Order: sequence, then C-alpha cells, then structure tokens
Amino acid sequence: MAASRTTGAVAVVAGVPVLALGTVFSLLLLGSPSEAATCNPAPGTSSAVTLAPATVPDTTIAGYDHEQLVNAAHIITAGKALGLGVRDQTIGVMTAMGESSLRVIDHGDAAGPDSRGLFQQRANGAWGSYEDRMDPYISATNFFTAMIANVPGRESLEPTIVAHRTQRNADPFHYTKYWDGAVAVVEGLSGVDTGLSAGTGDQVCSGGAAVPGEVSATGWAAPAAGPIVSSYGMRLHPIDKVWRLHSGVDLGGGGCDGPIWAAQDGVVTFTGFDRNGNGTITLDHGGGVQTSYLHQYASGILVRAGDQVNAGDQIGRVGSSGQSTGCHLHFSVLVDGSPTDPVPFLNNMGIQLG
Repeated sequence: MAASRTTGAVAVVAGVPVLALGTVFSLLLLGSPSEAATCNPAPGTSSAVTLAPATVPDTTIAGYDHEQLVNAAHIITAGKALGLGVRDQTIGVMTAMGESSLRVIDHGDAAGPDSRGLFQQRANGAWGSYEDRMDPYISATNFFTAMIANVPGRESLEPTIVAHRTQRNADPFHYTKYWDGAVAVVEGLSGVDTGLSAGTGDQVCSGGAAVPGEVSATGWAAPAAGPIVSSYGMRLHPIDKVWRLHSGVDLGGGGCDGPIWAAQDGVVTFTGFDRNGNGTITLDHGGGVQTSYLHQYASGILVRAGDQVNAGDQIGRVGSSGQSTGCHLHFSVLVDGSPTDPVPFLNNMGIQLG
C-alpha cells in the first residue's frame, strides 16, 4: 500500500528471544481521562504489553482471526524487546493492519511490487533480506527500529502520522481507520485496559502552532500570516470573470514582502513563473504530498530548485505577481496530484490557518 519505503538501513535481528509464558503482566494506564490518551508517559514510566504468541487463544478479536492475532502478538513482543510502551506497540499493530491486514503477504501491490510481509517492506536494502521481511518478529523489529530513528517526538503525534513517517504511505491518514481495531486487539490479547480508548487515538497531544512559521507537534507550519482573504472552492475568478475552482487558499500574509514559510520539510521542485505570470515555489514533501506558494515577485523567491528546506524555513516574500489584485499568498496542497482544501488538511496537522 505504501507508495515508497525508503527509510535508512535498520538493524537486522538474528533471532527471536525466549518468550515469557503467560499472557500479560501489569500495565500502567497512560494518563487520566482528562489527559490526551495517546501520549506515552515520560521515559522510564511506560509499561508495555507482554505476551507469548504461543499462548494466543483460537478466537477472533475485532474481526481478526487466530493467525492474524498471532502476528499481532509477534509485533507486540518485538516492541517490548525494544523497550517501547503500549502506545508504540499499538501503532505497530495498527500499521500492519493497514499494510497487510495482519497477514504475512508474499506479494506486493501496484505501488510496491517488491513489497513483502506484515509491513509490506520494500526490497531496497532498508528492511533486511526477503527472509527478514517475511518473518513477523524481525519485520516488526525493523519497523520499530525505523520508527525510533525517524520519528522524533512521536509521543505528541497522531498514530497515523507516526506510521506514515515510518512507512511513507501516499496518504498520511491511511492508518486512521485501523486504530480502534488495533486497540481492541492489544486489549483483547492482554486482557487489560490500555488507556488508549477507541476514538481518541488520533488526537494530537499538544496544540498546533499559533504563530505562522512556528512548527507544530505534527511537523507542519502555517505558510504565512492571515487573514484568509479567499477560501478554497468554486468562485468567480477576480480577473478572468469565469467560475472555476480556486484550488488553494489566499492568505493576507502580512502585506507586501511579508514572510512565506515552508509548510513542511521537503525539496524545492520548482521556482519561477507559471504561464499566467504567477511567481511560484513548489515543494515536494514525499508520500504524494506537495505544496505550492504563488504571487511572489522574482526578488521574493528565496530558494532554488533542488534545495532541501525544513518546516518553518522562510522560502519567500509575499508579492502580487501574475493574476493577483493585491499582495497576498496563494497557498495550495496537492495529494497524489489532486488539489485539496488546505484548511481542513492543515487542521488535521494541528495548524489553523488565518
């Protein structure tokens, strides 16, 4: 399912440790009901689910059968061996649900014909050998190792964003619908309320950035100051006087020469002027997500194609080039080449535009 899985090389595990008998030991609740239920406790206080795959009962939980539950137990065990808490273990189960429905699959898909195993890991050298990718414990260990290395601050990120940053799925929210099932499976196998109540798993533990350019807990930033002066959707074009899709959102940006910030880490793929004379910067953020920034003058384009930028970096200055009636930033988001409304998209990232 993932469009690409290019995470750097991870350690390959030689074998499976001796599994403890019994199904579960004690588990600390992850905060009170008034707290965000998805945050791991401080380091050293997080308890993990401990269980032996051999003891998984022949039953069904959340629609997953015995074979699938045994694979979930291998994931949980791999997370425990790395010292991870129950939230991280549950994210691993959720991810495998979204990639393979908790089955060790010996085939890929259109996005990754060489993908294999529980996590549909690619044959790119980052995930070990074919045998490693087909082994539920080793593939889970490699998933968690990549997650630890590549998703700093994951305790404050939505579970689906943690999975996306590890797997680089084309849709950052692909895994959302599997969270409740993952919680049910982990709790059903352990017999303990994990505190990861269904329906709360995708809350962001800390608030988004209130200041444009300041990076939120999800790794995104508002691209410019407000207010919103024109929303996404069908409108009468102010210059061409025809009804058509306004494929982005216009922000006041603090007026002429106001700063424009990169909304997310990415690579600059285009700078210059489009066919309508709009000064343009386009960033590729990976996973099929691109953002574009329009109406800068030539002097207001501060990056070049090929530059690597970080969320919150200033990449330009607000202008009024091309089809513009005054200084503002036209900001657009494309997912797999299709425009999407930036307001709800960034709201899901903890960013409120305007």
